[in-house]
Amino acid sequence: MVTTLRRHGTLVGLDHIGIGVSDMAASLEFYAELGFTDAAFDYTGPLPGLSAVTGYGETEARVVFLRTGNPTVLGRASIKLVQITNRTQPPAPEGQAWGEPGICEVCVHVHGQEAFYRDLVSRGHTGLMAPNESDLPPYQTHCGLSYVADPDGAKIELIEWSTLEAGWPVEPGPQGVNHVAFGVADIERTRDFYRRLGFTGQLFESDGYFEPMHPWFHPRTPPRQRMMLLTSPFGGALEPVQHFPPSPDMRGEWGHLGTFEFAVGARCIDTAIRHLAAGDVALVGDPVTIDLGDGATWRYAYFRDPDDLYVCVTEVRA
Repeated sequence: MVTTLRRHGTLVGLDHIGIGVSDMAASLEFYAELGFTDAAFDYTGPLPGLSAVTGYGETEARVVFLRTGNPTVLGRASIKLVQITNRTQPPAPEGQAWGEPGICEVCVHVHGQEAFYRDLVSRGHTGLMAPNESDLPPYQTHCGLSYVADPDGAKIELIEWSTLEAGWPVEPGPQGVNHVAFGVADIERTRDFYRRLGFTGQLFESDGYFEPMHPWFHPRTPPRQRMMLLTSPFGGALEPVQHFPPSPDMRGEWGHLGTFEFAVGARCIDTAIRHLAAGDVALVGDPVTIDLGDGATWRYAYFRDPDDLYVCVTEVRA
């Protein structure tokens, strides 16, 4: 008889990034240009189980869960657009640059990112950083990247891991969410925590100043940034960032405009919750199941990570 040890409790990497939007139609049009054309579900109604996360007794919203139409192993994760309907959508944290405590960005892997960036900007989208390239330590993985803004100003990183994509027979264009970046206070503590949740690989680690971002911090002095990419063999990746000296808290209110949360996926959320509990990771509120019709369900629960970021664990059967 063979005994199988479930090390990660059916957790399957980064599942999606939550993005608050003010105009769902405009956001759907924009993200379709980034390849998110497969709507897993489009739900409008109450979102139970969020009172401890939001600070409000009830939350109602339109939620559209979008997958890429061209998935690859370099763009595995999805996005979740949220427009709150029973109160005013909170604004994005004022003065947020990149890497402060909170969710920094959506990172989309794009084959031919430089040409894709220039095409987006030529058609009227806001460019935030022109394309640049570098080899990242310790494996000298070649990376090209640029940034654009979504309709509400959220930062969208367009990245191309050209070393890793070699040999994949894909057409030029976006391939889905590669990773989410978020600011933390102690990056070693964060790495240890998320390794226990299945993010056991690491693509790069860097520590220094990234001059192309410096204009985003004005009039503050740009900090030194230590960052790393933590990978999962199943889903998207995580990019924690630590600032030296520490920067202001930019977590903001749940559901605020722009990127406000990320979710770790689960094959079975019940097993995943037991795995979290075994590692002394407590839920915030109760697990929720939303019936999407025709046998489809969306299940979610929330926990706090070491920086008090509310992280979603989710099982989407749609």
